[in-house]
Amino acid sequence: MPADSRSDPAVSGNTGDPIPPAVADPHIANLQAFTAHMRGGNHKAALAAASEACHAAPNRPEPHYAYGQAWLALGEPARAEQAFTAAIRIAPAWADAWINFGLCRYRQGAIEDAKTAMRNALRHAPNNRAAAANLGAFMRLTGEPEAAEVLLRRSIDSEPDNTAARLNLAADLLQEERAAEALALLDEAPALPEDKRARRHWLLQKSLALLQLNRPAEARSVLQVLAALGPVPPEIRPLWLWRHVLLAMGEGDPQRAALAALAMQQALDRMGPDAVPEHRIMAHYDLAKFWSEQNRHATAFGHWTQGHALLKHSQPFSRTEHLATIDASIAAFPKTRFDIGAVARNNDPAPVFIVGMPRSGTTLCEQILAAHAQVHGAGERSTLGRLAARLGDPAAIAALDRDTLDTAAQDYLAELHALAPDKTRIVDKMPGNYLHLGLVGLLLPKAKIIHCVRDPRDIGLSIFTYRFHGQHGYAHDLADLGWTIAQQERIMAHWRDVLPNPLLTVKLSDWVQDFIGTLHRVLALVDLPHDANCARFYETGNRVRTVSRSQVKQPVNARGLGRWRTYEAELQPLIAELRQAGALAGWDGGPSDWPVPRVSRNIWQ
Repeated sequence: MPADSRSDPAVSGNTGDPIPPAVADPHIANLQAFTAHMRGGNHKAALAAASEACHAAPNRPEPHYAYGQAWLALGEPARAEQAFTAAIRIAPAWADAWINFGLCRYRQGAIEDAKTAMRNALRHAPNNRAAAANLGAFMRLTGEPEAAEVLLRRSIDSEPDNTAARLNLAADLLQEERAAEALALLDEAPALPEDKRARRHWLLQKSLALLQLNRPAEARSVLQVLAALGPVPPEIRPLWLWRHVLLAMGEGDPQRAALAALAMQQALDRMGPDAVPEHRIMAHYDLAKFWSEQNRHATAFGHWTQGHALLKHSQPFSRTEHLATIDASIAAFPKTRFDIGAVARNNDPAPVFIVGMPRSGTTLCEQILAAHAQVHGAGERSTLGRLAARLGDPAAIAALDRDTLDTAAQDYLAELHALAPDKTRIVDKMPGNYLHLGLVGLLLPKAKIIHCVRDPRDIGLSIFTYRFHGQHGYAHDLADLGWTIAQQERIMAHWRDVLPNPLLTVKLSDWVQDFIGTLHRVLALVDLPHDANCARFYETGNRVRTVSRSQVKQPVNARGLGRWRTYEAELQPLIAELRQAGALAGWDGGPSDWPVPRVSRNIWQ
């Protein structure tokens, strides 16, 4: 298929009556009118009726809840949030009010607040289906796919007819290109959902799974069933049209696919207030991938830019805060801190950290190592970052005494070895651990570190062209992205100078130009013998949860090297930041050695 087939979280609110059935007399007529107007689609009249109910019974939670639902239907989540807040203040244990409050926060970009709201709903109503399903969707979007899958599977196991949880788990699986599992999950349901909205999402997910499995004839049949339900609502029409793009490509008709993509672009502008924000975002990334593969590069880049503009709202970035973190780490960890200061007393050689910017080759390096019989690839673990947050800022960590470091190291290593007790090396490939290598030097003196690097312009383009889950606020503005890449190089130059741990720099191009030699260097670093399986890493079948999952399922190739040149004009804000910082030294046709930024300290102020 021509593009990544993306999944669609079915974020859901309260699917029952907008208000509880039992209400007090002074406002019952207004709430009944509100319900009738909502069911008839007259949201302004519903708002007026709910407002009158609030005036008639200001100390009842139901009128405020109804008022919030009307504002939400009108596409005003901020005003809806105020109404749901009032309902919660009166009835703090009302789970549905928490759910809708959370949806309002999500629509305003505050997804962590939305997660908290769903957890509050579950605290008061542990079996609430919508809360569990929504929390699972939000956890995936914030970079917690494993925890989201556990939560959703638990919900489905306890209630097999929980449609929202099943749809959101299918979305998770499709996101990771586990289409066979997603299809089985949908087919195993006790019955198709009776609700027409849920049934449409069900059929969208099933058709996408079939398309990912290269079964276009069956996908076409499913889409025909969906069409028979009536006109496709505007809030999901881009999703419907994306399936037709994929179907046309699967049937070998790129011209029809292009027409569907053009229709999808137009449908994006008419999604309306009921559209799930993530659906808009995904549509732009899907269209960008499609148009890039049709060599319509300017159109593709426009969609990537629009996708990032939507994400930027929920993922703000501060250069000042990021710079303060970098500066604090450099100040707290001079070479003398490791030479004469306290360090933990363990000699455990198991930990291996692979760090660098996303899309620099960290997943490839991990998968090559994980193919070794003595190595476990643990993926992107958040443990080190959480430990650093618990221990304090860089200055506080640098001041820790040996006993405290020993205790922290003992706990960390116990958790690490529990992942794979039979392996002698365990790899953590969380790219952002480059911020915490000072802690690694104090806590794990025998740990090995691999720093993955790549032409910064290719890194920047690759980050910009993927929809990353989790917090990547720096990625949504090209200038911020270039600046962040340069800052990463700056702190890594510091770590190379001061850390006692062995640290090896590996270029992505090293694997392409000299795979065996590069493998020899990497295995020598981690003190392991040669294993022929490392050269066949793409045959292991290991599950990969990062966006590099498709690349590491094939032999090493040079397709990603120098790709930035196609988009050189569009990337100028990024390139300007890199050039100003000296971060392109060695990448502009000069020596191929790892470039150390040639800058004075003042340029970072």
